[in-house]
Amino acid sequence: MLYDVKLTLDYGYDPPVSGGRHHVRVCPRTLPGIQRVVASTLTVSPTPSEHTEFTDFFGTRVAALAFRAPHDALQVTMTARVDVERSDGDIDLTPDLGTLYSDIEKCPSMGATSPHHFLGASPRVAASPSVTAYARQSLHAARTVREIANDLCLRINADFAYDGNATKVDTALDEAFELRRGVCQDFAHIMIAGLRGLGIPAGYVSGFLRTIPPEGQPRLEGADAMHAWVTVWCGREAGWIEFDPTNAMPAGRDHIVIGYGRDYADVSPIVGVLRSAGGHETSQAVDVLEVA
Repeated sequence: MLYDVKLTLDYGYDPPVSGGRHHVRVCPRTLPGIQRVVASTLTVSPTPSEHTEFTDFFGTRVAALAFRAPHDALQVTMTARVDVERSDGDIDLTPDLGTLYSDIEKCPSMGATSPHHFLGASPRVAASPSVTAYARQSLHAARTVREIANDLCLRINADFAYDGNATKVDTALDEAFELRRGVCQDFAHIMIAGLRGLGIPAGYVSGFLRTIPPEGQPRLEGADAMHAWVTVWCGREAGWIEFDPTNAMPAGRDHIVIGYGRDYADVSPIVGVLRSAGGHETSQAVDVLEVA
């Protein structure tokens, strides 16, 4: 599946800020067997005083921006063409929990894809006994690691309501869990916490999801949004498998990856510091269009 993706992030400052530094993580990356980035561009207005790029520990593309002149607005626009190559992956080759624990012990790597980075608490996913107890219910309905992860994915979708007004970007994990409401970021964090509580390595995926309007209705420009889902380490043979608890499905050919991390903090679209005495307003627009 070939897609054209456009993301626009707008920030307005009142009063104007006199300077700032930001790390921006919004560009898709090439991942063998998952997707290939044909082309991508990142434009920033106003033009930053400094603009460099690097790849972080987990392989995500990062633009480092610095501003010295005063400005009352910031716009970041990313455009990309991405060829998604995911396979269906219908055959379950994942082990039971006992074998998974043995596989983790035998894994010597501490590289970016090592399961060891995705087992313990992280900045936005604290250990939670209540979430672990909720996840443990999936052990009764599943045998393999993939079955456990899929069952938890489906239960989160069934038990939690999507509500864009219920939580904020900094809402704590346990608060979202108690509310049983939230957005994709919350559902991903809950699934990650639950799996880690069971000893299953799990990480956060930031990206885009192509959405299809209801039959007979036109597609609205900017109607898509940045999305989040979960990647689960399913043993030495199967490796990492991705699940989308917001939509009760494995990640498929409509999912486009920006990057991976332990939680949202590792792949936040933009993070930095400003020299400011006021507040700011933000807006986001995303378009994901299939190329015929």
